[in-house]
Amino acid sequence: MMENIWSVVGKPLLLSFIITFLLAPFAIPALVKFKFGQNVRNDGPASHFSKRGTPTMGGVIFLTGIAGAGLFFSSKHPEGILVLAVTLGYGLIGFIDDFIKIALKRPLGLRAREKLVGQILIAAVLAVLAVSTLGRGTDIVIPFSGLFSEGGKTIDLGMWGFTLFTVLVMLGTTNGVNLTDGLDGLAAGVTAVTSMAFVIISMFSGKTGVALVMAAVAGGCLGFLVFNRHPARVFMGDTGSLALGGALGAAAILTRSELFLFIVGGIYVLETLSVIVQVFSFQVFHRRVLRMSPLHHHFELGSWSENRIVINFVTAALLFSLIGVAGLYRL
Repeated sequence: MMENIWSVVGKPLLLSFIITFLLAPFAIPALVKFKFGQNVRNDGPASHFSKRGTPTMGGVIFLTGIAGAGLFFSSKHPEGILVLAVTLGYGLIGFIDDFIKIALKRPLGLRAREKLVGQILIAAVLAVLAVSTLGRGTDIVIPFSGLFSEGGKTIDLGMWGFTLFTVLVMLGTTNGVNLTDGLDGLAAGVTAVTSMAFVIISMFSGKTGVALVMAAVAGGCLGFLVFNRHPARVFMGDTGSLALGGALGAAAILTRSELFLFIVGGIYVLETLSVIVQVFSFQVFHRRVLRMSPLHHHFELGSWSENRIVINFVTAALLFSLIGVAGLYRL
C-alpha cells in the first residue's frame, strides 16, 4: 500500500521540493534587498535578538513550489484545486499582514478583525463548496470508530453547524501553526510530517487530489527547511504559517477527518493550549505555569538548544501522526 501511495504522490513532493530549493537562493537576497527583515519582540527569549533582520515573508518561496506542483498534478481533481485555493487564500492574508508590518513599518499589521473576517470568509466558502459542489456531506467522523469500515460513527451537524465547525477548525489550525512558528525549522519540520499523514489519510479516503496537494506541501516544507533550519537564513512569516494552516485545515475538511487533525496535529494543539493555560493562570492566579509560552519557548528557557527542541517536536509530530492514522480503523 505504501508503495502505491508513493507512486502517486512522490512526483508532486519532489517537484515542489525542487522548485522551492532552486528558488530560495534567488528569493532570499531579494528579500534582503527590499529590507523585509524579521522584527524580534523585546519580551521574547534574549537568544532571539541575534535573529533581528533575518529576511522573512519566505513563505512565498515554498508557496511557489506548492502552487506549481499542485496545479501541475492536481488540475484534474476539483478537491485538490480547492485545497490549493484555500492555501493560497490564507497565504495572501498572511502576505498582506507581513507586508504592512515589515515593508510599511506598521508593527500591528492587519487589524485583528480584518484578518479574522478574511479567514472566516475563506472557511465559509470552503464549507459551502465542499458540500454543494464536492458532495462532502455535513457529518463528522469519530476517530477509532472505523472511518473506512462498516459501523463507523458519525455526527451530522447540518449545513449551518458544519459551516460553523469548518470556521472553527480553520481558525484553530492556522492559529496553531502560527504559534508553532517560533524557532528555526520548527513549523516547517512539524508540518512536513503532518502533511504526509494527510497524504495517507487522503489516499485511504479516495481523495487523490487532496493527497497530491498535501504531498506538494510536504515537499515545499522540506525544501524550505534547507534554508530555514538553525541558524535560519530565512523565516516563513505569517505568509507561510497561515498558508500551511489553511492547507491542513482544508485537507481535514475534505477528507472528513477534522477530529483526526486534533490528533495528527498534536503539536499545534499543545502549542495553542500552552498559551491559553499560561494566560489563564496569570490572569486568574497571577502565576505562570510555564517559563514562557508558547511551549517551545518553555524548553528554550530551560537551556534546550533550538535543534534539540525541533528534533524532539518533529519526533513527537511523527508519533501523533501515527496515532492519528491508526484512528482510521476501529478499536
